[in-house]
Amino acid sequence: MKLRTLLNTMILTAMLLPMHAWAQSAPPAPVAIDEARLDIFSAALWVSGTVISRNDAHIGAETDGRIIWVVEVGQRIGAGEAVARVDDADLRLELEDNRARLESLKAQQRYLKNNLERLNQLAESNNAAVNQLDEARADLDMTAQEIRRAEVAVAQAQRRIAQSQVVAPFSGVVVERMVELGEFVRRGSEVARLVDTENREIRAQAPLTVSAFIREGLEVSVEHQNRASLSPVKRVIPVGDERSRMFEVRIAADDPSWVVGSPVRVALPNSDPRQMVAVPRDALVLRGDEIFVLRVTSDNTVEKVNVATGIGLGSLIEVIGNVSGGDRVVTRGAERLQPGQEVVLAKGT
Repeated sequence: MKLRTLLNTMILTAMLLPMHAWAQSAPPAPVAIDEARLDIFSAALWVSGTVISRNDAHIGAETDGRIIWVVEVGQRIGAGEAVARVDDADLRLELEDNRARLESLKAQQRYLKNNLERLNQLAESNNAAVNQLDEARADLDMTAQEIRRAEVAVAQAQRRIAQSQVVAPFSGVVVERMVELGEFVRRGSEVARLVDTENREIRAQAPLTVSAFIREGLEVSVEHQNRASLSPVKRVIPVGDERSRMFEVRIAADDPSWVVGSPVRVALPNSDPRQMVAVPRDALVLRGDEIFVLRVTSDNTVEKVNVATGIGLGSLIEVIGNVSGGDRVVTRGAERLQPGQEVVLAKGT
């Protein structure tokens, strides 16, 4: 019996020694390396979000009339520039008529002022009746009132002409137009939709259960097209929907590659923060029932460290085991590595 046990031990040792010797004699394997991080993290809940524009408006006509020009879809325009023009020919005729009446009233006013001065001179020599003076003053006052009304009519006509040009309230891109050349529009009719593609943010709906852990300025992980980045929470809408039990969160969208309407995923905290060790997800190696990382030692060889996984943290994941913050772990190239094998940093990493 003892002889059989000794024989088995010798066979096992003979099998392991070549593997250990191979690991030590193999050339250094090129790998990518990252550090384990010891920090304060919170458990995260991933929710769906959408990149939206902070300025997205349907621009309406401000006066009745026929459309004589309208901007093309896809065109970028600046604030104050024209989106469409309504025929203003009748309005310009009305303006000229009001201006002519105003000039006529001003000429009449000059005549009445001269006449009043003449009567005042005659009254000093007792050659003008009091009733003539009163009548002249009344005529002058009435003309002054008519001039003010005519000035208002001119200003109103000028304003209606200005309103015949539909202008952009902000800079943006025309993404839709609702009218065509020659169509008659009423005041308030929608002409075009304008979207500010430079001033963006993310709108996400979150369950009320996480509201206690979210505040303005908190940085959260945002995933777009398999790329993760950190963005601050800009606004928390503190009113939940009583049916869906959800509330709205607005998050900064500073990446210029994010197109308005793009879907994103947002990791929102759903627990109080605590200290934990986290590694990049690519550092985890799964072989059979085992989960481990390959830690790079001071002599640039790797050692296997079994771990258990905890909460996900975007591109990181919590690990529970003999791993400390600052430990170097292999994130690429671990597939063929054996414990004890020497590694070297791969080019381009």
